[in-house]
Order: sequence, then C-alpha cells, then structure tokens
Amino acid sequence: MTTFKFEAGATFPSIIKANSEGLTRDLSKPLDGKDWQMIVVYRGRHCPLCTRFLNQLANYKLRLDAINIDLVVVSGDSKEQLQEHKSRLEVNFPLFYGLSLEEMKSLGLYISHPRSQQETDHPFSEPGLYVINELGTLQVVDISNNPFVRPDIENLVSGLEWIRNNDYPIRGTFPYDK
Repeated sequence: MTTFKFEAGATFPSIIKANSEGLTRDLSKPLDGKDWQMIVVYRGRHCPLCTRFLNQLANYKLRLDAINIDLVVVSGDSKEQLQEHKSRLEVNFPLFYGLSLEEMKSLGLYISHPRSQQETDHPFSEPGLYVINELGTLQVVDISNNPFVRPDIENLVSGLEWIRNNDYPIRGTFPYDK
C-alpha cells in the first residue's frame, strides 16, 4: 500500500464543499477578513471522540479569531449524517460534509472501512488538521491513522499564537532526496 504524504509548505488544494444549509465555499480560503485557515477533518458522526474534540475546539474559536485564523470542519459524511450529528454538537464554526475519497487521498489522510453498518455506511477518513498561511501554503499538518491520536487543542492554539506573533517558519521542509 502506498500513500501520498502532503508536504509542509505545499500549496493547499481548493476543496469546495457545502454545509447543511446548502451554502458552498472553498474550504482552503479564509473568510471574514482572516488571512489564515484551519481545516479540521473528522471521521464522522459515528465517532464519539470526534464529537468531544469538536465540542472542545469550540472553546478556542475566539483565540483563533484573535490571531486571524478562520476555522472550518469537514467529514465524508452525507448531508443527512451531518444534520443528525449537529444535534450532539455545540460548536461555533462552520461544518461541511461530503469529503470524497479522492479528496481524502489528496490530503494524505488515512482512510478506514467501517467495522459494521451500525458504525457508518461508507469508508471514512481518520482525523486530520491543516493550517494554511496567507500564501495558501501548508504551515501546520497533523494526521492520524486512528481516533485516539489528535493534537492537544491548548498546545495547538498556543503554538499557533506563538507562530503568528513570532514569524515562525514552516517546519519539516528538509528535502528527503538530498
């Protein structure tokens, strides 16, 4: 099995998705005067750890706003699955659905098959988080192959505050072919 590794410093692709109200947007482009973008990819409504992570992330939205980082969240769930999941979410950021397998692959995400029909009805991505800078390039990336490994949100946001306030460069760009 080979997988694509989305490299730090690479240009982030345009990913256009809809929210449950039918509004579409390019998830890679920040809105509301922000110049950076954070995209959080979660497994889907079937994942209680995702629900907990997203609800905790809502507590950090104001700090992300203060450092000009727009926040969006997306999964491979259907519109109906997102609607159902929203009943268990207490979030203050936009939620999008319909991330395709090709888009998951293009982001270097790990993809899993459901363990049963009760879990979900489609292959889904494991967690991923991407922070895109004002140039449209990948500043920070975190991907996992299971729901138990995710960034600590306090460490993540504190680190992003430091990066934004100290002109910290993109890390992890040493070329392997040298």
